[in-house]
Amino acid sequence: MGSTQNPLYPIFLKLHELDLLLVGAGKVAFEKLSFILKSSPEANITIVAPSISTEIESFLSQKGPQKVRISKKKFEPEDVGGHDLVIVATNDKALNRKVRDLAKAEGKLVNVADTPSLCDFYLGSIVTKGNLKVAISTNGTSPTFAKRFRQILEEILPDDIDGLLQNLNQIRNSLKGDFSYKVKQLNEITSGLLRKN
Repeated sequence: MGSTQNPLYPIFLKLHELDLLLVGAGKVAFEKLSFILKSSPEANITIVAPSISTEIESFLSQKGPQKVRISKKKFEPEDVGGHDLVIVATNDKALNRKVRDLAKAEGKLVNVADTPSLCDFYLGSIVTKGNLKVAISTNGTSPTFAKRFRQILEEILPDDIDGLLQNLNQIRNSLKGDFSYKVKQLNEITSGLLRKN
């Protein structure tokens, strides 16, 4: 059997500068919401759902102020307007498909929970240590592995890695020369990070 390569391209979004629509407010929506706010606490999120789970209400009240707006109502086509990204997390497959189709027609990027074939993007496993952020994806083949690998990285990466990153940033800013010279110098400086004892 030939090997395959994950075709996904990871990007890091400034969710505090974009508008995200979350349709649904049950267990799966809570999972998506908590995941997003853990990584991007200033994300602009609008939740549209006829009722909001106590899990979400409790989570948002404990988190304190954030940029989450709740619209307690049934989804309507005009809800898609004004948003850059759409996450659909209801237990109604027909509604999920309808929201996805409306969002796609307006050129929005869409994630439909638990339906990879309807997704433009996935929410991967994320490790955050200060300014270092690492996204992990198995292309949907094993979320459990992604979770375990995240736990390994969280354990082995030092909590004070920001000091190293700040020092490297200062060195980069002090280097004279063109881009390729700077890359060469920084590669030499950081080569010790990969040396095995």
